[in-house]
Amino acid sequence: MRAIWKGAVSFGLVSIGVKLYSATEEKDIRFHQVHREDGGRIRYKRTCSVCGEEVTYDDIAKGYDIGGGEMVILTDEDFADLPLTSSRAIDVLEFVPAEQVDPILYNKAYFLEPEGTATKPYVLLRDALIDSERVAIVKVALRQREQLATLRVREGVLLLNTMLWPDEIRTPDFGFLDEDLKVRPPELAMASSLIDSMTGEFEPDVFTDDYRAALQEVIDAKVEGREVVQPEEVEEAPAAAVDLMAALKASVDRARAARGEQPARGGGGEPTPISSARSAQKAAEKKAAKAPAKKTATKKTAEKKAAEPAKKTAAKKTAAKKTTAKKAEPAKKTAARKTAPRKSA
Repeated sequence: MRAIWKGAVSFGLVSIGVKLYSATEEKDIRFHQVHREDGGRIRYKRTCSVCGEEVTYDDIAKGYDIGGGEMVILTDEDFADLPLTSSRAIDVLEFVPAEQVDPILYNKAYFLEPEGTATKPYVLLRDALIDSERVAIVKVALRQREQLATLRVREGVLLLNTMLWPDEIRTPDFGFLDEDLKVRPPELAMASSLIDSMTGEFEPDVFTDDYRAALQEVIDAKVEGREVVQPEEVEEAPAAAVDLMAALKASVDRARAARGEQPARGGGGEPTPISSARSAQKAAEKKAAKAPAKKTATKKTAEKKAAEPAKKTAAKKTAAKKTTAKKAEPAKKTAARKTAPRKSA
């Protein structure tokens, strides 16, 4: 690591020489803007919007827009005259319990390393902070800006956390905060049960940046000229409105299953209005499903009964027709004899 700042921690009448190192680094994969056709880097020129000329860094100053197209220009001399008396010092203002500092105030973290002969007072301040279970509230000037910060101990090293000023924290202004929303006790109990089933010890090393890993795989595949194996997509939960109690219960069961525990059995507690309504709806659907089947069976029976007399009547008519035809046969034979010519003697 490379020190980005040198100064001293002012602790009462004790001065502790320190070096400042950035304690964090972003792991984002960075890209350059390039020409799609040939991969050439895209360059930007610093040009003046008034005269159109290209401007070098030496001719660039800071300007504050006061509106109406007017600009106040500040030079390096203007900044040099600002009263940053603690420009090379970390002034300890007070010591407070760590839980009194809202995490939203934290901005960026830096490690402090003792410089030269400052190791013993450095260790003294470190051990005193551990014993008192406090953090130090300090002021420090970094990059031409005075900042509020805390000093605490992490893994045996003093850690400087710069903070936002209170007036830099926005006040939430959302419509639902003015609504009179009531949460029913069964819903709150189920939500608390879900929290209990998902409670564990925070181990940051078990969490990974899956997107960055997949993007790196794409880049490596491009370099090596091979195909990228797409991972299977995880099916997302439906975004439609669902029964809140049912969703909470399903979430509890899934969390318990993930831990290897048995899901909660239904019927153990009193039915809620939502569960009662769902049970009534299922019973009605079941009854409605049985009714058409019963009607269909009745209809088939009626059709069968109606068809039987018709079959019997048709059978009787056929039998009568055969009997009549049989009786008519002798008459036909007699008529045939009379009609036949007599033979001559």
